[in-house]
Amino acid sequence: MTDTAETTETARLSKSARTRERILDAAAHVLSRKGYAGTRLVDVAAQAGLQAPAIYYHFGSRDELIEEVMWVGAARVHAHVVDELAALPVDTSALEKIYVAVEAHLTYELQISDYTTASIRNANQVPEALRTKAAAEEASYARLWRDLFTTARDTGQLRPDVDISVSRLLLLGAMNWAAEWWNPKHRTLDDLVRATQDMVRYGMARVEG
Repeated sequence: MTDTAETTETARLSKSARTRERILDAAAHVLSRKGYAGTRLVDVAAQAGLQAPAIYYHFGSRDELIEEVMWVGAARVHAHVVDELAALPVDTSALEKIYVAVEAHLTYELQISDYTTASIRNANQVPEALRTKAAAEEASYARLWRDLFTTARDTGQLRPDVDISVSRLLLLGAMNWAAEWWNPKHRTLDDLVRATQDMVRYGMARVEG
């Protein structure tokens, strides 16, 4: 293949990748607002600025597209929290890492990504077959939170009577549910983050003295 042909092929693949990403972005937007039952490919195409048949060049069906959105939503919030934790100083306490993870999760869920909102809101709406890929990613993410809580407990930063399995699930459930009720007109994201961190600070953390 000549250099010109290689450049042309690279440009074609790059354009295809960008179009695919536009479709995914549009599907996440529609799915996060209309739900699984209400998401139509014609609406996704309109959001993406494409004709509906163009979607089938990249995704074989509506369900294949929705399955990908669900997985991306789970994967990206996981990656965002990992990145925020990795940026912390090495001497950051286990408890402080939980507070940072809370802020990172809520910020990504509610302000940054339609994907995560779509994934959370539709977890119990999509057929089970479409949940398999996302569920595997969610399980990996749950292990990250388990490790955060386990370290905080083992270093004496949580009350010894705290059930870390129950507490972790309650915290994640509360944060995910915020996608259904949080309204920035009523309270700021900072207020929500602080209130959620206080669930850990005053409900689970060890009180010195």
